[in-house]
Amino acid sequence: MASMSGVREVAHIDCPGGGQVRVDGSTAYVGHMAAPFGTSIFDVSDPASPLLLAEIGMPPGSHSHKVRARDGLMVVNHERIGGPQTEGFVGGLGIYDVEDPARPRRIVNWETWGKGVHRFDFDGRFAYISPTVEGYVGNIMMILDLDDPERPEEVGRWWIPGQWEAGGEDYPWEDGPAPRCHHPLRLGDRLYTSYWHHGVFILGIEDMASPRTISEYRISPAYPHPQHTALPIPFPVQGKRLMVVADEDVAKLRPSAPAIAWVFDITDEERPIPISTFQVDGLDPDGAPQMPMTGCHQPSEVVTGSEIPFAWFAQGLRVVDIADPRRPVEVAHFLPDPPAGADRVCANDVTVDDRGLIYLVDRVRGVHILERV
Repeated sequence: MASMSGVREVAHIDCPGGGQVRVDGSTAYVGHMAAPFGTSIFDVSDPASPLLLAEIGMPPGSHSHKVRARDGLMVVNHERIGGPQTEGFVGGLGIYDVEDPARPRRIVNWETWGKGVHRFDFDGRFAYISPTVEGYVGNIMMILDLDDPERPEEVGRWWIPGQWEAGGEDYPWEDGPAPRCHHPLRLGDRLYTSYWHHGVFILGIEDMASPRTISEYRISPAYPHPQHTALPIPFPVQGKRLMVVADEDVAKLRPSAPAIAWVFDITDEERPIPISTFQVDGLDPDGAPQMPMTGCHQPSEVVTGSEIPFAWFAQGLRVVDIADPRRPVEVAHFLPDPPAGADRVCANDVTVDDRGLIYLVDRVRGVHILERV
């Protein structure tokens, strides 16, 4: 049943389901979950009346569900997914000129071996990506320089020892899930890197050609969910440096209660310490197993204050205040009716624009534009 508190809906965009929404200035970019839909671009200068500017398609057997744009450059992922594959499709990144967002111009496809790129960060010049690479088991971390977007250049790469199969590294995970970089997020000269069932890593990139491991923390397999996001908070809270880690409520190692979010104290970045967790009130009454996509998925990667918007899968939007990092509390929520053809909501991603508006994309269909009240 639909409910909300602390927010109001400004507009709803009726569009195919999305994996990510990102706003640059007055333009919203939506990466869709499934072909033939790839990326949609909307003018949100009047957020109450979004206007579709352009659409970019994807071939069968692939998707382009992640998107970032900055300074007239748009980057989208290209990744193989299940089902019949389009002959000739190669995974990687699509790089576009969006100086005029209504007329996106493809500059180049950067190609990689295997499935392609899953998720990434982009600061206007460098892309911090999670590609599959020949000779490696699972996705690794890679840095691309897009200073010349027609000729993307690899700057550096990093992986967990054991992934480099072609290099003869011993593989120690025969009885467990394969390693997989989900995506890194940059803050200063650090990359905060989620590695699915293999935990989270803080990497130093003072020398981008040689990323170094500063610390790691393994949440799984003690907890059965993979780590989706390692989000650094770009300001101190109660004198502490913090990192918010979101477990994703999929790919469970065993039947379990819904996934949660964690708050880490990384004041001593060589020794990350989990200091609290958050779960939607009433969602886990007794620890009993529940179906996937019930709990946590993804926080907004744009952080403007202590209130962190989360896409909490079947629980919609949850705004969590970490002003007291040992006691995170929900201060607002938005749970719409399920989209047509779905049994429940599937909030997949959330972001915030320069005006403080919140954009929540559903995996099945639609984007909600919300305002904090």
